[in-house]
Amino acid sequence: MDGTEGNAGQPGPAERSHRSSVSSVGARAADVLVYLADDTVVPLAVENLPSLSAHELHRAVREVLQLPDIALEAFALWLVSPLLDEPALQFRRNVFFPRRRELQIHDEDVLRLLYEEAKGNVLAARYPCDLEDCEALGALVCRVQLGPYQPGLPAACTLREKLDSFLPAHLCKRGHGLFAALRGRGTKAGTGEQGLLNAYRRVQEVVGEHEASLSTHYRAYLLKCHELPFYGCAFFHGEVDKPAQSFLHRGGRKPVAVAISLEGVHVIDSREKHVLLGLHFQELSWDHTSPEEEESALWLEFDGDNEGTPVNKLLKIYSKQAELMSSLIEYCIELNHTAEPAATQESVSGPTAAPGSLPPPAQRPQLRRQGSVVCSRIQHLSTIDYVEEGEKIKRVKPKRTTSFFGRQLSTSQGSYTVVQPTDSLEQG
Repeated sequence: MDGTEGNAGQPGPAERSHRSSVSSVGARAADVLVYLADDTVVPLAVENLPSLSAHELHRAVREVLQLPDIALEAFALWLVSPLLDEPALQFRRNVFFPRRRELQIHDEDVLRLLYEEAKGNVLAARYPCDLEDCEALGALVCRVQLGPYQPGLPAACTLREKLDSFLPAHLCKRGHGLFAALRGRGTKAGTGEQGLLNAYRRVQEVVGEHEASLSTHYRAYLLKCHELPFYGCAFFHGEVDKPAQSFLHRGGRKPVAVAISLEGVHVIDSREKHVLLGLHFQELSWDHTSPEEEESALWLEFDGDNEGTPVNKLLKIYSKQAELMSSLIEYCIELNHTAEPAATQESVSGPTAAPGSLPPPAQRPQLRRQGSVVCSRIQHLSTIDYVEEGEKIKRVKPKRTTSFFGRQLSTSQGSYTVVQPTDSLEQG
């Protein structure tokens, strides 16, 4: 989670979190400030705050916002404090709320809150997106904020002036020409605001001018975000080793965000804004080391290859939140197991669609373009290849006989398999 956060549920930008949620304290009463995803403040006058439960506080927020019962499941309270000072209380998406349930929501206020949070994560590049997807999402933001596209109006000037309201900042850096940040990274230069304008025009063509409510556009934005494998995740700060540049020169470390959701784990390069590693829970084993043992770290083990040869890989993620990440992975797996029967029954009957809403895709597509920012870049990671022989663990140039960790899904559910070593293994 961002900085130091607690689920009392989705984290927000760190720069918005340097604030207190208790504005005044008396003998029996306190004014509690709860922040929404768009930085709106919900003030609550609370009696006897120390004895108030998180559920009661959650209900108070729902009553002020006049949200329906589904908000009890869709949202949760988060304590956020990146600088370890007085925490801020945030009302955000519950990381344990399944995406399939999100498609059943009809209430516009709930959809707006989910939309605002997703938009904030896209604009802050917490959700890495390819340029064409940023343009499609930005076009929906244009539709919500500017209304239907109308030929002849100075829309291009409006987009140019407020470009960072529609696209992530690293895609619209100023001072070196619009979208100069894209050049040299394999992305087509010059598409920029024109691409956003073209996508804005297509939104009108798809949904029509008068019959579309904002709920339709909120849902369209969320459906597009559902294609991102890390949508709805909780974020944690960490660091990983860079690959060594030479035998005598170690690569140092790079900052990463570890995104954990009900579907798996993603390691995201915080500076380059792309995925380094993405794994479903069926594809990994994990464990953590505590500060008492050595430097606090989360260990991920997964299948890979070394020059075409199947190997086992270990990735060490340095983080003071390693134990919290490990516990969240374990809980997500357990929650998925208990939710499977309900999901199967739901898939038979099918979800109820909102009137006038966009139909959900038969199967949610994953973004897998060549060079996509959501594809793994394992070559940018420093991993350990090893094999276990008897009671000894040996680092080798390929293969393994068993998992280093015991924490993983059962073999009947996972795709993580044992590779038997050959006699010709070259040991290092």
